[in-house]
Amino acid sequence: MKRPLRLLGGRRHQSPVGTGARPTTSLVREAVINFLAPRLPNCAWLDLCSGSGVMSCEALEHGARKVVAIEKNKKTAQICQANLLATSKGLKTSQNSVEVIHQDVLYWLKNELNTQSLNANSKESRDRFDLVYLDPPYDSNLYLPILNALLKGKWIKTDSLVICEHSAKHDLSTPEDWEEKDRRLYGTTALLLINPLLEKSSFDTDSMQPQIDQAT
Repeated sequence: MKRPLRLLGGRRHQSPVGTGARPTTSLVREAVINFLAPRLPNCAWLDLCSGSGVMSCEALEHGARKVVAIEKNKKTAQICQANLLATSKGLKTSQNSVEVIHQDVLYWLKNELNTQSLNANSKESRDRFDLVYLDPPYDSNLYLPILNALLKGKWIKTDSLVICEHSAKHDLSTPEDWEEKDRRLYGTTALLLINPLLEKSSFDTDSMQPQIDQAT
């Protein structure tokens, strides 16, 4: 059974019920799209623990060139794929690609064949992900293992940005080998924005909204 949601642009989006999925609220989605606006056109977007794919659909609607979504739950992954395909087909441009992978996120990130394929040649190497949205179950211990796997597998670039959605009730520390760019609070949801400490990031947080957004 599914319940409809709406993307920021008004398009209907299906969301699963009874699977433990927790769609990102419209308040958080709007905030994310607003502060990522300069980086979304033509970006490569990776959605980890994607759920119904609502954040990936928003990214597509705002110019993402490539979207890869990883979801462990089979039924949820099917809904995610339907949502992304419908969003992609509804856009004026067809110059984008979407892929939904039904797999455990850590297994996929650590899979040697995936990593080898990504780095098979210089073209693929340049096509690492620009933006990563990480939204595992709030009570999981997946944040650090996933972030470590992103670095080890070379899935991201020196100026890539990772957005970690987590519960505002629990502080999420910035791990070693990452630089904290910003923290934001939207009611019961918090976001941690980080990039890898490989070299100075080209991402300028001064161009973003005020450091903490409070919402009730």
